[in-house]
Amino acid sequence: MTESDAPALLAVFLIPLGTALLLMLIPSRERSLIIALTAVSSFAMFVISVSVFLQYDFTGAQFQGVRAWTYMENIGILGEDGIQLKVGIDGIAAAMVLLTGIVILPGTWVSWKIQDGLKDFFILLYVLTAGVFGTFVMLDMFVWFLFYELALLPMYLLIGVWGSTRKEYGAMKLMIMLLAGSILIFTAIFAVYAEAGLGTFDLPTLYAVDFDPGFQKLYFPMVAVGCGILAALFPFHSWSPDGHAAAPTAVSMLHAGVLMKLGAFGVIRLGFQMMPEGGAFWAPALMTLGITAALYGAIAALRQTDMKLMTGFSSVSHMGYVMVGLGTMNVIGWTGAVLQMFAHGIMTALFFLLIGGMYDQAHNRDIPNFSGMARQMPIWTVFFVIAGLASLGLPGMSGFVAEVHIFIGAFRAYPVVGGLAVLTAGITATYLLRMFSQAFFGEFNTRWEHMRDITWAERAGAAVLAVTILFMGLWPSPWVNRISTTIAETIPGVTL
Repeated sequence: MTESDAPALLAVFLIPLGTALLLMLIPSRERSLIIALTAVSSFAMFVISVSVFLQYDFTGAQFQGVRAWTYMENIGILGEDGIQLKVGIDGIAAAMVLLTGIVILPGTWVSWKIQDGLKDFFILLYVLTAGVFGTFVMLDMFVWFLFYELALLPMYLLIGVWGSTRKEYGAMKLMIMLLAGSILIFTAIFAVYAEAGLGTFDLPTLYAVDFDPGFQKLYFPMVAVGCGILAALFPFHSWSPDGHAAAPTAVSMLHAGVLMKLGAFGVIRLGFQMMPEGGAFWAPALMTLGITAALYGAIAALRQTDMKLMTGFSSVSHMGYVMVGLGTMNVIGWTGAVLQMFAHGIMTALFFLLIGGMYDQAHNRDIPNFSGMARQMPIWTVFFVIAGLASLGLPGMSGFVAEVHIFIGAFRAYPVVGGLAVLTAGITATYLLRMFSQAFFGEFNTRWEHMRDITWAERAGAAVLAVTILFMGLWPSPWVNRISTTIAETIPGVTL
């Protein structure tokens, strides 16, 4: 990928932003036009994200497709670079762009059945998507933070208006905790800017600055906690299951599938890459919180009867694996952490798509109320089992590729943590297999005779996600090559 490919990086966030603006001009009664526009837009985002991922050359420079447009220069204390609209990606960002493009496609399809406020829903959803894409491709720290916030703010209305089951509580709790984290990030950003003394927010320039070790040790935890809240970092995770349970289907898919990865991505971009000595100092603490989240989330999921809450706590557990991988400070553990970000994003998006399709008919998500659903909804069951097997780390699935890297990295760094991570995987298998036996098999509950299998739009969306799970599980090298080379060359302090 060269500088001439920079327009593709601009397009990934300008397309959803432009679509949101166009939707504002379309009357709400024109459902067919709204659906057509979002269909074209989501497909364009998908195609461009795949193209960006494939064009990234893992044997070349680590930041590729770099181009900058300076729009504030020589103003006050700003240097000649000023604040820039600067885009570029490394192997980690390339994987995250691909993840977002894959999730937004089925997320759009399953949202077409919304009856009230379809236009307003898509405006907010696509503004959120633009924020996510922008955060992954921005190389100016100030603009990076603007897009980070752009990805968070629509969540309040999306959950509060179109959500269910304590939606006002879930939306308010989510926003309070995430904005509290944003205050920590904002403080750390300006501390870095002032400490560097270069008058620039340019990330590659700031990465080259040798910050004082004391400064790094002080401000790294502000970034780790500020961004980590979005990644469900223990003990700041409690907003996440409530947010999952209350959110509408597409928002749950993006929330668990992509937004939580935005938090982990921030820990990498603003934490480990900016303040490597601070990262190395706090890595054991991050790993401790990670394995605690993994165990706690798995045990909590074991006790849930609501499918969405079970998946929400499962997400806390799987994101704990990410923090364990980052805490290993070795290439294989870090590679596993980023692979887990991608793998979990796909599998949890599939979970929430299927739970949403079932809830729209049953208006019930309690596992004990269901039995024998494989007979009534066989296609739904097949896709759900694929997501579950990926979640518990079955070989041949995407989850296995990620978890085996994390386990090896953890055993190399801290064998006890590696053992606890494997124990967590066993607990994960327990609650998923128990749920399968209770809800899918056994004697059919005639209460659900009226239910039909998922719609064609939901089947198509589930197929996209399921194929990705299998593709990554059977041929992981496109992801491993891009991610591992970036880590080895751009994350100081990470050992082989």
